[in-house]
Amino acid sequence: MSDERVLRNFLTDDGRLPTLPSKRAKMLVVLDHLAQSFEPGRVYAEGEVNEILQRFHPDHAALRRYLVDDLFLTREAGRYWRSGGTVDV
Repeated sequence: MSDERVLRNFLTDDGRLPTLPSKRAKMLVVLDHLAQSFEPGRVYAEGEVNEILQRFHPDHAALRRYLVDDLFLTREAGRYWRSGGTVDV
């Protein structure tokens, strides 16, 4: 299944994520999409990360944890920065 198709299946027209994928491969596609919301090279406070992720799904803490666990974001001393995912050039 293509990445675009995975995103079409899980994201609403307004970009919300009503349910989280249970299959790891599909979850990684969704996490990569979420990671695009964070600018490479910018450091974010936890509150900023939560605010961005709440636009997609009410359980922002779970999304934040998944992004860190799968190396899309790095966390150190309450600060976060993008450390993975695809980058448009």
